[in-house]
Amino acid sequence: MRYARQEDLQRLALIMQGSAEGISLSDIEREFSVSRRTAERMRDAVRNAYPQIEEISGESGRKYWRFPPGSLGRMAEPTLDELTAGHRAAAIARREGDELTAETLERLLVKVQAMFREDRRRLIAADLEAQLLADGVAFRPGPREKISPETLSTIREAILAGVMISADHRARASAKLSRNTRLGPIAMLFGQGRQYLLAWSEYQDDLRLFALSGFERVSLEPEVYERPKGFDLQEWLSESFGVWREEPLDVVWRFLPDVADEAAGYLFHPKQQTRRMEDGSLIVRFRAGGRQEMDWYLARWGDQVEAQFLEISGNSSSDTTESDVCGQ
Repeated sequence: MRYARQEDLQRLALIMQGSAEGISLSDIEREFSVSRRTAERMRDAVRNAYPQIEEISGESGRKYWRFPPGSLGRMAEPTLDELTAGHRAAAIARREGDELTAETLERLLVKVQAMFREDRRRLIAADLEAQLLADGVAFRPGPREKISPETLSTIREAILAGVMISADHRARASAKLSRNTRLGPIAMLFGQGRQYLLAWSEYQDDLRLFALSGFERVSLEPEVYERPKGFDLQEWLSESFGVWREEPLDVVWRFLPDVADEAAGYLFHPKQQTRRMEDGSLIVRFRAGGRQEMDWYLARWGDQVEAQFLEISGNSSSDTTESDVCGQ
């Protein structure tokens, strides 16, 4: 039996052309969530359609398949939806204060569109303008901090190179300036109008968040910095609400029936649990720190949400120490 989903086969062919090492059967299984036999059928279908495909033997006799560069011609040209997504990403990066990423994405998109034939370039330009106007991401107003592109560039270089930085940093809350602070940068966190650097502080010997807008000087250091062994950024972030780091609380929010349907459409926390009650209300539970940011967020729901915050004792919750009805 042949594999007949044309869209999957085209995507597989593009992946094969985009890989210098080639794609194995295990890669196909993982990428398309298919069985071994289906992966073999997909490989055979692509190989029958494109005889120029190359077979490469790797370690332990494992085989890989790839296309020589340029084999697929214009089939590899991006679609209108893909170009729109690229422009949307650039607009979001600029809105959140990451000018360097926005400019880099826009330069890439210009290069991509320059590769089109002239007739398709004109058609794409008109359709793309209409798509972006309908999207509205680039025009949505909202506050954001001003961050020096030089600061972002230096920190990004340090993260990629795995080296320490020396910085003069002014704390957001106290406005105190710390000079020659030595940090091991891990990741820049963008979103919701506040931008932070997650880094290991040599002085505090711990991971800390530093407001990106607070950096007044940043320079690279020669010392190598390695992330803590076993550190998982997504797992670390899941312990917080927003980017605030505090002792976690067991959080229980009850959205009243009038807003329960709307609230059900939100993912408030990656590890949340929800339950619909008989009266139509929605209960949302999760464990995280960041009480202040939670209060700011809940204010937008007015008196339509009730919140409880339970301190954690060991691996289980203790008695309720604080209970709030937001907006009342």
